[in-house]
Parts: sequence; C-alpha cells; structure tokens
Amino acid sequence: MSLKEKIKSNPGLAKLAHFMLKPKNRFRPRWWVRNLWNPFVHKRGKNAVVGRKARMDLFPYNRFELGADSFVEDFSVINNAVGEVVIGERTLIGLYNVLIGPVELGSDIMLAQNVVVTGMNHNFKDVTLPLSKQKDTIDKTIVKDEVWIGANSVIVAGVTVGKHAVVAAGSVVTKDVPDFSIVAGNPAKVIKRYNFETEEWERV
Repeated sequence: MSLKEKIKSNPGLAKLAHFMLKPKNRFRPRWWVRNLWNPFVHKRGKNAVVGRKARMDLFPYNRFELGADSFVEDFSVINNAVGEVVIGERTLIGLYNVLIGPVELGSDIMLAQNVVVTGMNHNFKDVTLPLSKQKDTIDKTIVKDEVWIGANSVIVAGVTVGKHAVVAAGSVVTKDVPDFSIVAGNPAKVIKRYNFETEEWERV
C-alpha cells in the first residue's frame, strides 16, 4: 500500500494531512506547499512560463504538468485539489482563465480571456443539506490539440472538445464537440464543420 493510500484509508491521518496542506475552509495550499514542495513534485517543460500574478493552487497529491513553450497568463487560476491538471506544449492559458481539475489540455491550444474549464461540479441532489456540504461530482474534461476557445466561454465537467475545434466567445459547452467543428451559444451547438473535400468551413 502506497503512502497516499495509507493516508486516505486512515481518517485521522487524512485529517492531519489536510490540515498540513491547507488552512481550514480554504482551497489554497499553504505557503510552504506552494513554494518549497510543489517545485519538486510538478513538471514544467522547457521554456514553459507562469505569469508572476497567476494563482497556482496546486497540491502535491494530484498531478500538474505544463508542457514546453506553454504560457499561463497573469491573473489566471489553476487548481488541482480534486483532480490532475495536464497542459500540453505551446498552449496559451489567457488572462483571467480558471482551470479546475481533472482537466487535460492538448498542445497548440489558445484560451482567450475569462475562460473556465472545469472537471468538477457541485452536487445538489440532497435538498436536506446545503450545497456546500454535499460531495462534489468529478468528471474529467478534455480539450484536444489545436483548439481555440473564445473569451468568456465555459467548458463544463465531462466534456471533450475535439481536435482543431473552435468555441465561439461566450459559449457554454455542455456536450462533446466534434473534431474540426465550430460551436456557439448557450448551450453551445455546432454551427459549422470543416469539409476536407471543398476545403471550406460549411454551415450545418
């Protein structure tokens, strides 16, 4: 049994570990975790850059990777508390983006401003409990290579955005997006697909 499994299986150890990693009722790791531990646990590729004012709420028990030549802009938030966050190569995380794991982003992706990509959602089934007391639902979100996500868009938990797709600004993506397609709206719907025979983006 690994150390992680031992801690999870023992309620007392799990409570102590959580106390050591983060203050009560906060979802940001303690200073020593962010600055003294995480640099040795999480991976950054060559020439990968994180803006000085980006908020990296990273915990050592879930994976975080930032691929080579990728860039996380200032004022963005990345949180792996409930699931891993993996970002490929040459990917841009724009200003004021929020990434909440479990999330997997491919390579050559552009996220514009104020984009939210999450693999976590709050549960609301039990009406006898406050929403804050109910267990979160976790479903990995995947964005494949060469995707462009426009400003103010939201990609909800469990969605896969296909290769070379475009998500128009202000979209709320609640269903999988096919490869080589353009989606728009709330909820987002496919409005164009690329035709490889005509070499044109054609309306659906």
